[in-house]
Amino acid sequence: MSGFPYLTLMVFVPLLGTVLLLTIPRDRVRLVQRAAAFFSLVPLVLAVVMWAQWAKIPAGVHGMKFVESFEWIPSLGISYFMGTDGLSFPLVFLTALLSFVAVVAGWHMIKDRERAFFALLLLLETGMMGVFVSLDYVLFYVFWELVLVPMYFLIGIWGGPRREYAALKFFIYTLVGSVIMLIGILALYFMAGAGTFNMMTIAQVAGSLPLIAQKWIFFALFLGFAVKVPVFPFHTWLPDAHVEAPTPISVVLAAVLLKMGTYGFFRVSYPTLPEAANYFTVAVAALGLINIIYGALTAMAQKDLKKLVAYSSISHMGFVLLGLAAGTQLALAGAMYMNISHGLISGMLFLMVGAIYDRTHTREISKLSGIYVTVPVVATIMAFSFFANLGLPGLAGFISEFFVLAGTFPISVVWVAMAGLGMLVVAGFNLWMMQRVLMGEQRDEYRGLRDATPLEIFTYAPVVALIVILGVAPGVLTAFLNGPAQDIVLRLGGM
Repeated sequence: MSGFPYLTLMVFVPLLGTVLLLTIPRDRVRLVQRAAAFFSLVPLVLAVVMWAQWAKIPAGVHGMKFVESFEWIPSLGISYFMGTDGLSFPLVFLTALLSFVAVVAGWHMIKDRERAFFALLLLLETGMMGVFVSLDYVLFYVFWELVLVPMYFLIGIWGGPRREYAALKFFIYTLVGSVIMLIGILALYFMAGAGTFNMMTIAQVAGSLPLIAQKWIFFALFLGFAVKVPVFPFHTWLPDAHVEAPTPISVVLAAVLLKMGTYGFFRVSYPTLPEAANYFTVAVAALGLINIIYGALTAMAQKDLKKLVAYSSISHMGFVLLGLAAGTQLALAGAMYMNISHGLISGMLFLMVGAIYDRTHTREISKLSGIYVTVPVVATIMAFSFFANLGLPGLAGFISEFFVLAGTFPISVVWVAMAGLGMLVVAGFNLWMMQRVLMGEQRDEYRGLRDATPLEIFTYAPVVALIVILGVAPGVLTAFLNGPAQDIVLRLGGM
């Protein structure tokens, strides 16, 4: 591939933006907004260019592309090693798109200390992007930890009434998970004896470790990733963080941050420790089914619209775990597909909840009704987003769930039946919410509210388009995912 440093630019241009934004006078708000949009647009443009180059690669050829590598700390086997493949590139593109959308959405949602907010948001993008392209464990961990700092302040400063509690809870949960994950990484490094932190090299030799060692290392890594997903019972930080976070941060949190955990399963846990992965199959499936059913039932009981969407995310992440547990190529591809489809759909849901809150100043479902009459464009896009969330055929969510269930069916009909029960509850709470919020009599206090603005439609349009495209033309995404899914199946000993 081209020697052009695409990945380095995608990771560090937002960091450069963070630094430069802090040099702009605080009262130059419009300049701050435009500069933030520019520095988040650059990675998106680079991602589009990379996609165009990827399209020229012959079908069936997969592996790492756009690799950048040089020795960083040779004495410890630490290197600056970046690359992307069919597993990570869709997440790189998702990060670039949703970060840009979040910045633009923040133009009219953030009215206090704008310079600091956008600087931290760009720093957050650097951390997220770095996680998805790092192929050295130390580099991976540096970016993983970097994400904690801006997210803590973005929630703690610009969040709701309980922002300090939510920010601290997020920080403690994810920090503890990260420390446990670090122990697993160090155990891999020393026990594999490869003398390097290179993920690819360690994956080649770690599979020969004794099963007992694999199980303990897998468990440590799983805990670190599970907190980020989040997997039951480590999920309680997520609803609090979502409810208190400002809308642009909720968008990034649901669309991208949760995927850091699931990406860790695909990139690290399963290909590196295949025997342990097979050993924990039933446990992972059980956790996935708990996420699906518990998340859906809890979402149905919510009175706050934003919290309902948060628990919906917990339910959908259960399908990723179920696909991992099934271990077939179709189920794994479906789980990877869910990463992207849920990222787009959840991002849209939080944008729409933010749009409703901006206009009505409430998220209580009981205080909302007749929104379709009041703001028809916002209500239509909101209905589209919730239909996508419940898995309506023709939209991206349906494809991912169908692939996971179809790939799981040969492994366990019981798992499929239980997941299907969860899907019925998901459909129920989405339809119930739409009936309560969008339909009914228009409230007098909401008469005359403004409908969607051109800037809002600009942020909605690309996400809506991708949800439709991935719903009717899944080959656009499976062209990336089939190769990595096949590689994981082979590592697990399947065919």
